[in-house]
Amino acid sequence: MGQRPSELTPRAGPWHRWGHELRETRTARRLSQQDLAALALIDRSHLGRFERAERPVPRHVAVAVDQVLDACGTLVRLWEWAEREAPQSCGDSTPGQHVRRLSRDWARSHGADPAADGASPLAGLVTDVFEQAGSDAGDTDTVVVPCRIHGRILFVPVPRRVVLASGLAGLAATALPTPTAAATTTTVGDMGSPVEHYTHLRRVLIQTDNLIGPRHVLPALEQHLPRLSVRRRAAHSSEAVQLLALETRYEELAGWLAQDIGDERSAHGHTAKALDASHITGDSDLTACILSRKAQLAVDTGHPADALGLAAAARRTARSGSRLEVIAVMHQAHAHAVLGDANESLRTYDTALDLLGRADDDGVWGSWLDEAYISTGRARSLATLGQYEEAAAGFDTAITALPAVYRRDRGVYLARAARAHAGTGNTALAARIGLQAVTIAAETGSARIVGQLDRLEQALVPAAREEGVAQFRAALDRIVLHPA
Repeated sequence: MGQRPSELTPRAGPWHRWGHELRETRTARRLSQQDLAALALIDRSHLGRFERAERPVPRHVAVAVDQVLDACGTLVRLWEWAEREAPQSCGDSTPGQHVRRLSRDWARSHGADPAADGASPLAGLVTDVFEQAGSDAGDTDTVVVPCRIHGRILFVPVPRRVVLASGLAGLAATALPTPTAAATTTTVGDMGSPVEHYTHLRRVLIQTDNLIGPRHVLPALEQHLPRLSVRRRAAHSSEAVQLLALETRYEELAGWLAQDIGDERSAHGHTAKALDASHITGDSDLTACILSRKAQLAVDTGHPADALGLAAAARRTARSGSRLEVIAVMHQAHAHAVLGDANESLRTYDTALDLLGRADDDGVWGSWLDEAYISTGRARSLATLGQYEEAAAGFDTAITALPAVYRRDRGVYLARAARAHAGTGNTALAARIGLQAVTIAAETGSARIVGQLDRLEQALVPAAREEGVAQFRAALDRIVLHPA
């Protein structure tokens, strides 16, 4: 027999009211705490404390559970009221202490247990940064930012006010915005064709991401997602199906953007939601696309064996002769490279080129896919395999051909090219190219660029006194947070 839930008295205080509303909404949806925790990517024990009003609730938690429970912004608006009325009113710990615990859980979830041997960098960050932050209520509002910890750059959640105080205001731009009242009251007819509107908006968000990076684009996308969801529920028949497909692609894009700010947990969450929704649409092309994206995310976050399986599933799901099949094969090829199988990786890239030559041109999926793109992917895999000469040549060619509008992508290519040149022993050229990539990383806030630059910096350690290396390292230091 299950444990009887503790009593909650909404009138006891703002957080009691929030916890009561959460429990009422959750039970109405027939979800257990364990179910909701899994769907919202929140630790089960923390969710229980939030519901029992024993701890202050971080804003991102309110947003996450509101979305999962389809509460249409109710839980977020109630959170804002509770934050204003009693920001430190529940439990015997301050919000700063609470966020410290959340950050330790975040570190463990990403494979770094602060209590374990060899995990002192994250433990030091958690202790130092949050002691510096104090116990102000704003500590519940965190952003994932690059931090210098014992010589390496890691992406960890830090209170927004600490980031702002550091002078790196650009890194504090990302927030999970609150859905406005208009999101739940405006009718579908108020905006003409919602399908056309959200299709166009998605294109604009993608173009803007390439120019200024994800930290400014993700908040806008997060604000439109619940609005899109509300309109989809109010729609009928074919329009509802179209809006669900759009919502799926918005979730996939949100996952991409979250990964590009270094928030792997949110990236996995959005991408998982996209995959679930794609199955509901019954669109096998959409499902194949999301499976490929999950394969890419898996390999980028250190799980190449999983990536290989996901890419194989994407290829099985994709239509034979489609560009989606080619994309899936490319992800298989890179997973083989990360696993150290050079022959299989290069053979699979040859397969991708052959398939591309015979692929349909449907104008929807993979319209950007061409031989140059496959060659760039091959260069990345060659660098992973330690074949730096050929990799450097491939990246240099890709950078020359890349249109200027792809600003963030240029930064990624430059950082990878610099790492490849460092591998060949040309440290002066590597540092010079890396310096260009630092500039774009500062403009866009892209974790993909910063992550590559961290690897470049490690490769340049033996050449610390060589021409340009000190300048590169100093520039990189200026765009990351340094815990006190």
